Amino acid sequence: MSAPFIHPTALVDDGAVIGAGSKIWHFAHILPGTRMGTGCVVGQNVMIGPNVVVGNGVKVQNNVSIYAGVTIEDEVFCGPSCVFTNVLTPRAFVERKQEFAATLVKRGASIGANATIVCGVTIGRYAMVGAGAVVTKDVKDHALVVGNPARPRGWVSRSGEVLGHDLVCPRTGERYQETEGGLIAAG
Repeated sequence: MSAPFIHPTALVDDGAVIGAGSKIWHFAHILPGTRMGTGCVVGQNVMIGPNVVVGNGVKVQNNVSIYAGVTIEDEVFCGPSCVFTNVLTPRAFVERKQEFAATLVKRGASIGANATIVCGVTIGRYAMVGAGAVVTKDVKDHALVVGNPARPRGWVSRSGEVLGHDLVCPRTGERYQETEGGLIAAG
Protein backbone atom coordinates (compact mmCIF):
# COMPACT_ATOMS: atom_id res chain seq x y z
CA MET A 1 0.00 0.00 0.00
CA SER A 2 1.26 3.50 -0.79
CA ALA A 3 2.32 6.18 1.65
CA PRO A 4 -0.45 8.41 2.99
CA PHE A 5 -1.45 11.43 0.90
CA ILE A 6 -1.71 14.70 2.80
CA HIS A 7 -3.01 17.71 0.87
CA PRO A 8 -0.73 20.76 1.13
CA THR A 9 -3.44 22.73 3.00
CA ALA A 10 -3.99 19.94 5.57
CA LEU A 11 -2.24 20.05 8.92
CA VAL A 12 -1.01 16.85 10.58
CA ASP A 13 0.52 17.63 13.98
CA ASP A 14 3.64 15.96 15.35
CA GLY A 15 2.70 12.80 17.20
CA ALA A 16 -0.21 11.92 14.89
CA VAL A 17 0.12 8.63 12.98
CA ILE A 18 -1.51 8.24 9.57
CA GLY A 19 -1.65 4.74 8.05
CA ALA A 20 -0.54 3.75 4.58
CA GLY A 21 -2.87 4.58 1.73
CA SER A 22 -4.89 7.08 3.75
CA LYS A 23 -5.84 10.41 2.19
CA ILE A 24 -6.16 13.66 4.14
CA TRP A 25 -7.84 16.38 2.06
CA HIS A 26 -8.09 20.21 2.03
CA PHE A 27 -7.92 22.13 5.31
CA ALA A 28 -8.19 19.03 7.51
CA HIS A 29 -6.41 19.07 10.88
CA ILE A 30 -5.19 15.89 12.57
CA LEU A 31 -4.13 16.65 16.15
CA PRO A 32 -1.33 15.07 18.25
CA GLY A 33 -1.76 11.54 19.54
CA THR A 34 -4.34 10.63 16.91
CA ARG A 35 -3.82 7.21 15.34
CA MET A 36 -5.44 6.60 11.97
CA GLY A 37 -5.35 3.24 10.22
CA THR A 38 -4.73 2.33 6.61
CA GLY A 39 -6.88 3.23 3.62
CA CYS A 40 -8.86 6.01 5.32
CA VAL A 41 -10.30 9.03 3.52
CA VAL A 42 -10.65 12.31 5.44
CA GLY A 43 -12.61 15.03 3.63
CA GLN A 44 -12.06 18.75 3.66
CA ASN A 45 -12.38 20.84 6.81
CA VAL A 46 -12.27 17.81 9.11
CA MET A 47 -10.74 17.98 12.60
CA ILE A 48 -9.70 14.80 14.41
CA GLY A 49 -8.15 14.66 17.86
CA PRO A 50 -6.27 14.92 19.99
CA ASN A 51 -5.73 11.29 20.97
CA VAL A 52 -8.48 9.82 18.80
CA VAL A 53 -8.27 6.28 17.41
CA VAL A 54 -9.55 5.76 13.85
CA GLY A 55 -9.49 2.25 12.38
CA ASN A 56 -8.75 1.04 8.85
CA GLY A 57 -10.87 1.92 5.83
CA VAL A 58 -12.80 4.71 7.60
CA LYS A 59 -14.41 7.47 5.51
CA VAL A 60 -14.92 10.84 7.18
CA GLN A 61 -16.81 13.25 4.95
CA ASN A 62 -16.45 17.06 4.88
CA ASN A 63 -16.91 19.28 7.95
CA VAL A 64 -16.76 16.58 10.63
CA SER A 65 -15.11 17.09 14.03
CA ILE A 66 -14.06 14.03 16.02
CA TYR A 67 -12.96 14.99 19.51
CA ALA A 68 -10.91 13.34 22.27
CA GLY A 69 -12.80 10.40 23.76
CA VAL A 70 -14.04 9.04 20.44
CA THR A 71 -12.89 5.67 19.08
CA ILE A 72 -13.87 4.67 15.56
CA GLU A 73 -13.36 1.06 14.50
CA ASP A 74 -12.70 -0.23 10.96
CA GLU A 75 -14.83 0.60 7.89
CA VAL A 76 -17.01 3.25 9.57
CA PHE A 77 -18.67 5.96 7.45
CA CYS A 78 -19.10 9.42 9.00
CA GLY A 79 -21.42 11.51 6.80
CA PRO A 80 -20.95 15.19 6.00
CA SER A 81 -21.17 17.55 8.97
CA CYS A 82 -21.97 14.87 11.53
CA VAL A 83 -21.01 15.95 15.04
CA PHE A 84 -19.45 14.14 17.99
CA THR A 85 -19.66 15.73 21.43
CA ASN A 86 -17.39 14.88 24.36
CA VAL A 87 -18.95 16.63 27.38
CA LEU A 88 -22.55 16.29 28.58
CA THR A 89 -22.84 19.63 30.36
CA PRO A 90 -20.50 22.11 28.66
CA ARG A 91 -19.89 25.65 29.87
CA ALA A 92 -17.38 27.99 28.27
CA PHE A 93 -16.16 29.11 31.69
CA VAL A 94 -15.94 25.65 33.37
CA GLU A 95 -13.02 23.35 32.55
CA ARG A 96 -14.39 19.84 31.91
CA LYS A 97 -11.52 18.02 30.15
CA GLN A 98 -11.45 15.43 32.94
CA GLU A 99 -15.13 14.67 32.25
CA PHE A 100 -14.88 13.64 28.59
CA ALA A 101 -17.21 10.68 28.08
CA ALA A 102 -15.98 7.86 25.83
CA THR A 103 -17.83 7.21 22.58
CA LEU A 104 -17.32 4.05 20.53
CA VAL A 105 -18.40 3.56 16.92
CA LYS A 106 -18.05 -0.12 16.07
CA ARG A 107 -16.98 -1.75 12.82
CA GLY A 108 -18.95 -0.99 9.67
CA ALA A 109 -21.39 1.50 11.22
CA SER A 110 -22.68 4.44 9.14
CA ILE A 111 -23.55 7.86 10.50
CA GLY A 112 -25.71 10.06 8.28
CA ALA A 113 -25.17 13.69 7.34
CA ASN A 114 -25.74 16.22 10.12
CA ALA A 115 -26.31 13.55 12.78
CA THR A 116 -25.24 14.39 16.33
CA ILE A 117 -23.63 11.73 18.50
CA VAL A 118 -23.90 12.71 22.17
CA CYS A 119 -20.89 11.47 24.10
CA GLY A 120 -20.89 8.31 26.17
CA VAL A 121 -22.70 6.07 23.68
CA THR A 122 -21.75 3.01 21.68
CA ILE A 123 -22.93 2.63 18.10
CA GLY A 124 -23.06 -1.07 17.27
CA ARG A 125 -21.51 -2.98 14.39
CA TYR A 126 -23.07 -2.23 11.00
CA ALA A 127 -25.66 0.05 12.60
CA MET A 128 -27.02 2.95 10.56
CA VAL A 129 -27.75 6.38 12.03
CA GLY A 130 -30.10 8.39 9.82
CA ALA A 131 -29.31 11.88 8.57
CA GLY A 132 -30.01 14.51 11.21
CA ALA A 133 -30.56 11.99 14.01
CA VAL A 134 -29.52 12.85 17.57
CA VAL A 135 -28.07 9.75 19.24
CA THR A 136 -28.40 9.91 23.03
CA LYS A 137 -28.40 6.17 23.82
CA ASP A 138 -26.49 3.09 22.71
CA VAL A 139 -27.39 1.72 19.27
CA LYS A 140 -27.56 -2.06 18.82
CA ASP A 141 -25.65 -3.98 16.13
CA HIS A 142 -27.37 -3.61 12.71
CA ALA A 143 -30.01 -1.22 14.10
CA LEU A 144 -31.42 1.59 11.97
CA VAL A 145 -32.07 4.65 14.14
CA VAL A 146 -33.61 7.98 13.09
CA GLY A 147 -35.05 11.14 14.64
CA ASN A 148 -34.46 13.40 17.63
CA PRO A 149 -33.86 11.64 19.89
CA ALA A 150 -32.79 8.73 17.67
CA ARG A 151 -35.09 5.74 17.96
CA PRO A 152 -34.94 2.28 16.40
CA ARG A 153 -36.87 2.02 13.12
CA GLY A 154 -35.71 -1.38 11.92
CA TRP A 155 -32.64 -3.35 10.99
CA VAL A 156 -30.00 -3.12 8.27
CA SER A 157 -27.78 -5.78 6.78
CA ARG A 158 -23.99 -5.69 6.63
CA SER A 159 -24.33 -4.22 3.13
CA GLY A 160 -26.64 -1.46 4.41
CA GLU A 161 -29.95 -2.76 3.07
CA VAL A 162 -33.08 -2.30 5.19
CA LEU A 163 -34.32 -5.71 6.28
CA GLY A 164 -37.90 -6.92 6.18
CA HIS A 165 -39.60 -9.09 8.80
CA ASP A 166 -37.80 -12.16 7.44
CA LEU A 167 -34.41 -10.57 8.32
CA VAL A 168 -32.98 -11.59 4.92
CA CYS A 169 -30.81 -9.11 3.03
CA PRO A 170 -32.46 -8.34 -0.31
CA ARG A 171 -29.03 -7.66 -1.87
CA THR A 172 -27.00 -10.64 -0.68
CA GLY A 173 -29.49 -13.19 0.67
CA GLU A 174 -27.63 -13.19 3.99
CA ARG A 175 -29.90 -14.20 6.88
CA TYR A 176 -29.90 -12.64 10.34
CA GLN A 177 -31.33 -13.46 13.74
CA GLU A 178 -32.20 -11.11 16.56
CA THR A 179 -30.27 -11.22 19.85
CA GLU A 180 -30.20 -9.03 22.92
CA GLY A 181 -27.34 -6.98 21.43
CA GLY A 182 -28.95 -6.59 18.00
CA LEU A 183 -28.68 -8.79 14.93
CA ILE A 184 -26.13 -11.46 14.11
CA ALA A 185 -25.63 -13.37 10.89
CA ALA A 186 -27.48 -16.68 11.04
CA GLY A 187 -25.10 -19.46 10.10
